[in-house]
Amino acid sequence: MSATASSASSTAAVPTLAAGPTRRTHLVVRALQIVLALFFAVASAAPKLVAHSSATEGFDAIGYGDWYMYLVGGLELAGAIALVIPLLSGVAAMALMGLMIGAFATQLTVFDGQNALTPVIFFALLTVVAVVRRHHTSQLVALVRNHG
Repeated sequence: MSATASSASSTAAVPTLAAGPTRRTHLVVRALQIVLALFFAVASAAPKLVAHSSATEGFDAIGYGDWYMYLVGGLELAGAIALVIPLLSGVAAMALMGLMIGAFATQLTVFDGQNALTPVIFFALLTVVAVVRRHHTSQLVALVRNHG
């Protein structure tokens, strides 16, 4: 194959990649966003925000006090809400990924790695959202720059 033919065939593939995710991908990721938002709001943030014993015991072991539990719960709830707002979805996924890094480190250092795989799984799922919704993050950055 000549260099020209090789160049032409690789150029033909670029528009497909540059066009972005398919409609099916967007729908699957939207469903993933909703499931993740429900998890973070209901199963993760709510017990922290109402000081359920399941949350207080874990945060007592961490040793930062109740303020930290409420902070993490509030951040998780804010992230859950932002996950379902299109313009905020990409940045919300990245913020929640940061929380998952902290959760992973805490699982390893405070709880001897007992549930360390859980934040890793959520990190991977949030990465999918962040990558597919990166155009929303770009739009948000442009909007902030133009009005800032």
